[in-house]
Amino acid sequence: MALSLRQQAQRRTERTRRRLKAVANGRLRLSVHRSDKNISAQIIDDLNGVTIASASSLEGEKGKKPKGSNVAAAALIGKLVAERAIEKGVKDVVFDRGGYIYHGRVKALADAAREAGLNF
Repeated sequence: MALSLRQQAQRRTERTRRRLKAVANGRLRLSVHRSDKNISAQIIDDLNGVTIASASSLEGEKGKKPKGSNVAAAALIGKLVAERAIEKGVKDVVFDRGGYIYHGRVKALADAAREAGLNF
């Protein structure tokens, strides 16, 4: 029986997350979620089940709210989550793209987080 596209995506996400947890060696996880209209990122401590830092295109500071879900907004979210993580003392993370292809908005978020000081 063939899998639906949704089931295929879910399996890919689970496979990616399992592989990351095996390779992480105690590092925190930078998880990305994107939709058609928004993008968000979280730094998660899997051992304690706690979110250390997060940023989303839904939140907004005065005058700095990213508009929509384009590459520029993703870069801003990547920079923002990296700054918040560094404030909490986190420098080394594992990048969890969650089954999304490393291209476009996901790549822009990752590049901005690296430029802001995160190591992965």
